[in-house]
Amino acid sequence: MSLRKPIVFLACLLSGATALAQTPAAAPAKDPRIGQIISQLEAVRAPRQTAISPNSNWVAWVVRAEEGRGSVIEAAPVSNPSSTFQVTACAEGKQGEENEIAWSPDSKTLAFFSDCNSEHQQGLYLEEPAAKTPARRLTTFHGYADSPQWSSDGKFIGLLYVEGATRPSGALAAMKPPAGVIGVEGLEIQRVAVVDTASGDLSQITPANLHVYEFNWSRDSKKLAYIAAQPPGENNWWVAKLYTQPFMPGTKPFAGGRATFDPSIVVDPTTGHSPVFGLQLAVPRWSPDGSQIAFIAGLMSDQGSTGGDLYVVPATGGEPINMTPGQTATTSWISWPRPGEIQYSAIRGGSSEFNTLVLDRPTDTVKQHTVLNFQFPANIGDGRLMMSLSDGGGDFAFIKSSFSEAPEVWVARDVDGECAKDCYEFQQITHYNDNLKPSWGKSESVTWKNDGYDVQGWLLYPANYDPAKKYPLIVMVHGGPSAAATPHWPGAGFGAAPFSALGYFVLEPNPRGSYGQGEKFTQANRKDFGYGDLRDILAGVHTVANKYSVDPERVGITGWSYGGFMTMFAVTQTNRFRAAVAGAGIANWQSYYGENSIDQWMIPFFGASVYDDPAVYAKSSAINFIHKVKTPTLVVVGDRDGECPMPQSFEFWHALRDQHVPTQLVVYPNEGHHFVSRDHQRDVLERALSWFEQYMPAQ
Repeated sequence: MSLRKPIVFLACLLSGATALAQTPAAAPAKDPRIGQIISQLEAVRAPRQTAISPNSNWVAWVVRAEEGRGSVIEAAPVSNPSSTFQVTACAEGKQGEENEIAWSPDSKTLAFFSDCNSEHQQGLYLEEPAAKTPARRLTTFHGYADSPQWSSDGKFIGLLYVEGATRPSGALAAMKPPAGVIGVEGLEIQRVAVVDTASGDLSQITPANLHVYEFNWSRDSKKLAYIAAQPPGENNWWVAKLYTQPFMPGTKPFAGGRATFDPSIVVDPTTGHSPVFGLQLAVPRWSPDGSQIAFIAGLMSDQGSTGGDLYVVPATGGEPINMTPGQTATTSWISWPRPGEIQYSAIRGGSSEFNTLVLDRPTDTVKQHTVLNFQFPANIGDGRLMMSLSDGGGDFAFIKSSFSEAPEVWVARDVDGECAKDCYEFQQITHYNDNLKPSWGKSESVTWKNDGYDVQGWLLYPANYDPAKKYPLIVMVHGGPSAAATPHWPGAGFGAAPFSALGYFVLEPNPRGSYGQGEKFTQANRKDFGYGDLRDILAGVHTVANKYSVDPERVGITGWSYGGFMTMFAVTQTNRFRAAVAGAGIANWQSYYGENSIDQWMIPFFGASVYDDPAVYAKSSAINFIHKVKTPTLVVVGDRDGECPMPQSFEFWHALRDQHVPTQLVVYPNEGHHFVSRDHQRDVLERALSWFEQYMPAQ
């Protein structure tokens, strides 16, 4: 009830962003630089998915359309990247959303999604770049589809499919308004479907009582491995299990309403005897011979923000073996391209690296752990959106980006198979953003010690930095908490670079609970939200303020999601911060437990439900310390946020207002946890920049 009433009330007010405020002070005059900075952020054409062909001859990618708001697919021969061409199902002069690319095993055909058809429905298309033939529509989806993946024999394309979907799958998208019997009616269940590449026939092949999050074909195309849980899918990812299931073409998988072959549980993290008990599972990968499955297990706060250790388990079930025990990094993606060799990306100290793990046959213990001569300050991503490997894993395509380098597609060619010296030769493929130069200051990795931990973060200098001057500092706390701040060229959304461009130092800390220093560090904030991690952040502020030209009287804090919670909690624990902006935050963990769509995520972090241990939730709730707040705080949120529901922001704003603390609440209609409207993305950034300009100006 507390979830629905505020939504109905606020939705009736305005169709645009709704601002509720304690309004004794006039809004500050808008700094003309703000519009210029945001326009520069919007100018970037950022590739967001790559696919190198299995034979390494072709590379394709998805990029924002040059004009309009759609996306396009482009491709080029790796040997001649200047010969770029568009892969499209759109008629000349038309534009749509085209994405989700995957090469066929023989490297001849590119599969992709497009809504360029008379029904404006998402469909699956095939195009042969070398033959220069028009794209052929294979099937049209009547729902939401994602993650196409060819079977190794080339006869089928598997994909994730929600028949009759009203929204993209997952908790980040805007939740549909609640109606009917909650948790029973209107469930949108994501299953694995296969499309016959000859006929276009689509069949859903996983059970209707399992919501599938990701899957992988076996090399012989006869089995699937997937991560799945009982519906509702948004809530139960944190207790999902690893399954295998046979695939038998021509067999009706659910004849007469009954499964003709059942999935088998390979790893169950909900059982106390499992070495991955209480952890989350992601990225299943078959071994080349089909006898084993590799996967990542770790304490993860969000589906899609993957991190943990690399495990291997027999495909028939058994004890998972941790292949990276005690590593001081966080595994984020894996591939098993060759017998006895697993490749994986990892986050280490706020940067990404690409590694090879060599197994000793027949015991499959680690014989050699080689960090390849490849490291760059960009988040490699989950492998589907940011990185792809050729057949055998020798070459790969990726998107390179940093604070100083705008995103472009690159290819790494394997020039030394033994990796004795230089493993790869790097080749830039795209040049969309060659003329873009940062309007913000330089970046620097900073470290400090606190409570026995070595804590790392990223510091952005103010634009046009003058060491003789004193500058304000903004602390930007990442979401999660299981995530990491890593260097990347900013987009038009909420981020650190615009504040730097206006003349602020910006510290992006990776306190305990973050990725980048191993699983022990990630798990160090269990049952301790807002305490140890906040001490790490304050110690970082102290270090930066002492070492750099920071005005200690002009320090602010901001963040989104878990960063929004940390912002709310921090201003109840210290008066160090002159101003704050809390995006999609959590004010009261006790009421939050009953309001959100994903309460399963809280148990691994708090140790019990709120009903079994309310005290552990109460101690981390900002609302219980509200009398201590003096910091002017802007609060922003989407009205259909299922991860951090709008009533949490309303509750915090309401309490600040009653305490006569300068505050404003802005609610954005039809937005979920991640805003999709570019107008709303721009508005929230403008408001945040103006808020800090008002209460702790850079000049």
